[in-house]
Parts: sequence; C-alpha cells; structure tokens
Amino acid sequence: MTFFNIRLKHRSHRYWLIVLVVGCCFLNGCVTAKKITYLQEYKDSEYSDEYTPPEAYRIQPDDNLYIRVSTPDPTLSSIFNAMPEGGTMMAGQESSHLLSYSVKLDGTVEFPYIGAIHVAGKTLSEAKAAIEEVLVDYVSDASVTARLVNNYVTILGQVNAPGMYPIYKEKLNIYQALALAGDLAQFSDRYQLKIVRQTMEGSIVKEFDITDENIVDSEFYYIMPNDVIYAKPMKGIFFQMSEFPFALVLSSITTAISVFIFIQNSIIIQQQQQ
Repeated sequence: MTFFNIRLKHRSHRYWLIVLVVGCCFLNGCVTAKKITYLQEYKDSEYSDEYTPPEAYRIQPDDNLYIRVSTPDPTLSSIFNAMPEGGTMMAGQESSHLLSYSVKLDGTVEFPYIGAIHVAGKTLSEAKAAIEEVLVDYVSDASVTARLVNNYVTILGQVNAPGMYPIYKEKLNIYQALALAGDLAQFSDRYQLKIVRQTMEGSIVKEFDITDENIVDSEFYYIMPNDVIYAKPMKGIFFQMSEFPFALVLSSITTAISVFIFIQNSIIIQQQQQ
C-alpha cells in the first residue's frame, strides 16, 4: 500500500468519525411528532370512551372561603359581614378586597354572631345552603354568596412557564391549565404527566397520557382547585437544544478527533520514512 493510499484511508476515517459524532448528537436530541401531538386516536386506549362527569370540589380544612350575606336591611348585612376571627383580606383581579373565612381543622368556619358552621366535605352550593339554613333563625330573607379564595393550580417541571396560576372559571380542563404555563416544553414526557390532588383522605398522585384523545371523557380532564401538575422530562434525553451549548461541545469533539488523527498520521509518516 502506497503512502498516498494510507493518508487517504485515514482521512476518510476521520470524516466518518466526525459525521458519526454529529449524527449521534442530533439523533439524541430528536423528538418525533408523535411524541408531542395531543388528542391522538389510539385503538388500544387505556381510557374508557364513556363520559365521566367532573366531580364538584369539596371544601377541606385550611381552605379560605369568601362568604357574603345580603339582606334588604343594610344594618343586618353589615353585622353578618363583619371581619371574621382569623380572616384575611385577599386581593385579586375579580375584587380589590376579598374577605375570607379560614376553614378550621374541625371543618368549621366561625361566623359572626352565629358561631361555628360545619362546611368541610361540602360543595360550595351545599355550604351556601347550610349557612342560609342557619341564618333563617335570624333573618328570613338572607341570600348567601360563597366562593373559594384559594383556587389555584400549580404547574411544575418541563413546561415553558412554571408557576402558580389562579383559576377564574368553574371548569378548567387540563389543556387550558397547560396553556397558562405556556404549554409543555419540547422534551416533556406527555405519556406520563402527573397530578397531585388534595382530597379529604389526603394527597393522591395520578398519572395519565395527555396524547390520548379519550382523556376528554376521563377523570383527569378537569382540574381541581389546588391541583399540582408535574411534567417530567423524556427518558433518554441527554440535553435540550435550547439550553445545552452543543455547538461548543461539537467543536471540542471535532478538534479532539482532528488532533488524534493528526498524531496518528504523524506516526504513520515516521514509520514510512524509516
């Protein structure tokens, strides 16, 4: 074999090594459209195609309730709408000041001039009815408004804008919640999205596939107050294109390969000269 053929052979090896390294880096960061597309139709879907009505949120200890009593008599209204013990003034977009009642560990709220009223385990409609029933002994034509103040969803992990977001509508679905956080990031695992949900029995963790269109009929579709959504990264993703300085890494690898090939060629040339 001539000296020219040896040089050509090793130069070809160098090019193939560079192509191989660059190709591996791009393949490692590649995400197919199937992995990031929502509402796909699966023949073997794990979710039932029967509609599951969303459950109403039930009040829990440590919740904050906005409660207002309206009567034809302004004097009576001002009495029942006095600042509750342990109450706090909450600011929000819906109202400049929300007067909240804290639900105690025993499930009650302390109402002015009436005392403890049990509300834990009830929906907001049921709590409203329970308060109105107690008020009948004091005023016959009172109207009660009850709202949940601590109505938030927390979105963490592989999303574009993680954070805690207020819920201003009664039924917020999972896609609307993710839109609040700027959608899932490119390398988010959409097959195993997790929700941490507070219940009367304690916290539970649920995992679901958001790419399946049948999720719209499942229990995961609607968000509950105080839900925590966590999006974990895909398995096997070494880096993210937008964050990892892969141009610098590729340059360093290419330089290292070039130096290695140069040294190897120098050794071959010395051997040929001997």
